[in-house]
Amino acid sequence: MTTTESITSQEFTGSVALVTGAARGVGKETVRLLHERGAQVVALDLRDDVQDLATQFPGVHSLIGDITHEDTARRAVRETIEAFGGLDILVNNAGRTLNKPVTETTAEDWDAIMAVNARGSFFFAREAFRAMSQRGGGAIVSTGSYICTVALPHGAAYSASKGALAQLTKVLAVEGGPLNIRANIVAAGVIKTDFLDSFRLDSREYLASFADAQPLGRVAQPEEIAEVLCFLVSPRSSFVTGALVAADGGFTAI
Repeated sequence: MTTTESITSQEFTGSVALVTGAARGVGKETVRLLHERGAQVVALDLRDDVQDLATQFPGVHSLIGDITHEDTARRAVRETIEAFGGLDILVNNAGRTLNKPVTETTAEDWDAIMAVNARGSFFFAREAFRAMSQRGGGAIVSTGSYICTVALPHGAAYSASKGALAQLTKVLAVEGGPLNIRANIVAAGVIKTDFLDSFRLDSREYLASFADAQPLGRVAQPEEIAEVLCFLVSPRSSFVTGALVAADGGFTAI
């Protein structure tokens, strides 16, 4: 066992985590890492296949729900507490994207993206805050995007929603400090998941083009982003809060 493995092997023992957008990609990898490292995990997703996680990772509790509904956040936190006795970690991973020019972006488009990336994440953060304050502290991390710090064409709604999430994170950190609640956000780069398939029709070609545009010469694997998310809710990052942590292969360094 390497030094890193020995440090992380059971670092979440005794902790209870709630992960949204958990059925696939980064969310699924985050559930796997938290579970392997000792956490009791509740995995939530809109898709039915989130239920498969309970079989793949025995002990994981699966929930189906739409994060844009306020009651979903309340139910998820309540059922987490009922199942495991409390809540220590929230991973706000659920997200939605859109690739449209400003002039073609409708009010419905804007509202749909904001409902998931900003409003839904707020609902879960608020409910987690309430539970964690009674628990004596906790950690919240959100999956953001490099696009909240740089501008790309056809990303108005998506960029604005992730920018809102980044600012929400700072407020959570400031209000959470006295309560021993930390909050951070990962500005993730392009990741090799099926998330891109909802972004544009030529998603595979688009993915390849981004590989060449980054100093590391490739895009991220889901587990690489999951590792950063897990670090930011672990005891190893105990003095990190209010941070936007870039995990984009160096794209925003150019």
